[in-house]
Amino acid sequence: MSLLQNAKTLYNRYPHQYWLMILGIFLSMAGGGMVWPFMLIYAGGKLGLPLSAVASLISINAGVGLFASFLAGTLADRIGRKIVMVVSLAMIGIAYFFLVQAETYTQFALLMVLVGLSNPLYQVGADAMLADMIPTEQRTDAYAINRIANNAGFGIGPAIGGFLASTSYALAFYGASLGFLLYSLIWLFFARETLGQAVDEESTSALAGQASAQNEAQTSNGYQRAFRDKPYMAFVALSGLGLIAPSILWILMPVYAMNNFNVPEIVYGWIPTTNALMCVFIQYAVTNITRKYETLPVVGVGMLVYAIGAGSVALMTGFWGFWLSMVILTFGELIVVPTASKYVADIAPADLRGRYMSLYWFGWGASRTLAPLIGGYLNDVISPQSIWIGGLLIGLTSTLGLFILNQLTQRRLIASSSAQT
Repeated sequence: MSLLQNAKTLYNRYPHQYWLMILGIFLSMAGGGMVWPFMLIYAGGKLGLPLSAVASLISINAGVGLFASFLAGTLADRIGRKIVMVVSLAMIGIAYFFLVQAETYTQFALLMVLVGLSNPLYQVGADAMLADMIPTEQRTDAYAINRIANNAGFGIGPAIGGFLASTSYALAFYGASLGFLLYSLIWLFFARETLGQAVDEESTSALAGQASAQNEAQTSNGYQRAFRDKPYMAFVALSGLGLIAPSILWILMPVYAMNNFNVPEIVYGWIPTTNALMCVFIQYAVTNITRKYETLPVVGVGMLVYAIGAGSVALMTGFWGFWLSMVILTFGELIVVPTASKYVADIAPADLRGRYMSLYWFGWGASRTLAPLIGGYLNDVISPQSIWIGGLLIGLTSTLGLFILNQLTQRRLIASSSAQT
């Protein structure tokens, strides 16, 4: 009975639309998880090109996402979060449907462009909407639950996708398409717009000031204000650098495991599923620990764990070794993702929340653009194992930079406090 009461209390803490978002995230991630871990294996098998060339498809996808991340912030702040999310989900579903028919590099590249345009639109819109609906003191838990739903869907996807891919990639891609299209319909008919309805203390206590700031953001380039926030831009750069390490693992380890150690899709699928299950069952416990500390040092620790997880792949020679590397990497994810999202939501001005979120996801997109190019180059020019050593060194550089940034930020706060007194 107490468990049921606790579940009801948790449900009542958040708006109904938040839980609708959680349901949609589960459906879409289950679909995407069916194909994304095996995308390079699928494309490589059809195209017969070197790893660096096939991996460039992911770089095209992510590179387009860099542009789209700026567009997403502007659209989310101007025309609304809902329409941006609906359009992006539908575009992703359509792209996955047509990937089944792709036969040439050009066709794959064009569809990767479509997905690259769509992903940031959804992510920025969803993050901004969540920040609109949820007050700051509840955001850590809200982002953690978001991650649990995300990974519950992704936990189902690769296990099913690995089974389907071993017999028919078409079924996996059609399943992914269905998941995204269904979510877009749910959002179209049942969600409401939240733009201009922020619940935090800034938007409720200074409505007139916010309206003036919104006019400024809309009549000039709102990104200029964000770019002038130097500590935040340093955070974006350093976190984007650190995310290269996990991006390399997620994108290249399936191909590395198959080509060098004969780990097939139907077996490898359980590795990303392990990641997802850990996020479902451990995320909340990890968040209960990380919430006790300041966000920037926590992100730095998470980046360190990311780096160790990616670097450890160089020592592994079979399924269980790669599984262990994913387990290590997942602890980095459990630490970084909710904490970094809360950090951005808390420091962003209410009228520029979409733009701040888009810059944050720009860092993610930059990491996904560079990771396959760096990893593919190291694989083709030096050795397969050098992929992971490179990821480790990049991750350690990010960790050091984040801790230095935290020290500088603390000194600036102390100096500002002393000047005021």
